[in-house]
Amino acid sequence: MTKPLIECVPNFSEGRDLTIIKQITDAIESVDGVRLLNVDPGKATNRTVVTFVGAPASVVEAAFRAIQKASELIDMSKHTGEHPRMGATDVCPFVPIAGISLAETVVYAAQLGKRVGEELQIPVFLYEAAATRPERKNLATIRSGEYEGLEQKMQHPDWQPDFGNPIFNAKSGATVIGARDFLIAYNINLNTTSVRRANAVAFDVREQGRVVTNAAGKPMKDAHGEPIRQAGACKAVKGIGWYIEEYGIAQVSMNLTNIQVTPLHIAFEEACKSAAKRGLRVTGSELIGLTPKNVLIEAGQYFLKQQQRSIGVSESELIKMAVKTLGLNELSPFEPSKRVIEYLLESDQNFGRGSGGVVRTSSSTWSDSEC
Repeated sequence: MTKPLIECVPNFSEGRDLTIIKQITDAIESVDGVRLLNVDPGKATNRTVVTFVGAPASVVEAAFRAIQKASELIDMSKHTGEHPRMGATDVCPFVPIAGISLAETVVYAAQLGKRVGEELQIPVFLYEAAATRPERKNLATIRSGEYEGLEQKMQHPDWQPDFGNPIFNAKSGATVIGARDFLIAYNINLNTTSVRRANAVAFDVREQGRVVTNAAGKPMKDAHGEPIRQAGACKAVKGIGWYIEEYGIAQVSMNLTNIQVTPLHIAFEEACKSAAKRGLRVTGSELIGLTPKNVLIEAGQYFLKQQQRSIGVSESELIKMAVKTLGLNELSPFEPSKRVIEYLLESDQNFGRGSGGVVRTSSSTWSDSEC
């Protein structure tokens, strides 16, 4: 019988001070039964996405220690960055990896939320599969207004936290905790510095699309007063355009929330089509954090078929084709042995304290976020 294994991908509102990030990851590695897989800081976003895996109870403990350490070291009243955020630990999702269902994972997310709310006095909102009401399923809805609007938001009866008191914690803000399926965070690089043009591509691709406007440029609304939208090309894709100063380029930053519905290579192709019709070019892309192996294998097969070549090649050749065609090496080296979750897990099946294998990369993170 497969031992239960959960992945945790907390996003911390610090991407510039490596000493703070190291103290947070040290807190995670202080727990037996977990393995720290990836640490992905972004300067422009001032945000770090951390990935670790382990037995459910160990993951809960490690996540709690990390949130506690972040609350000690990060002062949200002084935080600035490109990424939407509402807390020192902004979001903390649990993802079932093996031997455990999504419904069972929800129980552990709620356990963590309860501890954080009661012991750290940080307001906690549950989202995705752990959401206590439909309107809290979407992270973007919970985070609307961000840190700056949090104090006023919690005064409304509909926005009492699921755990903790509805009292504004000026230093730590609030934390969103939940359970969800695997999510791919993916940025596409454009040969422009224009956020407006990058957003235009994002609106073409993402499921939510764009708001339809009238001749005067004002949003059109339906009978219920809601904005009328023109859907984008890819279902289960969220996206936004932004400019990343450290790279000197604009990007389309995406979350692929269901890769069975829209695989990575299809989102890439649709972005290329949209960019081309706007006189732009996709120059490469970057994966944030870790990815399942099959994402790259399917991409490699897709691109070989486009070239009318045989897909009967080795796994490593398929992955090379995917990396090259997607331009995953453009901004920094992409090493499958350090970025593919199965390869990392295969290298050490016996998780323990400080088991190593950590990947530290520098990129503009947008993991687990929405427009």
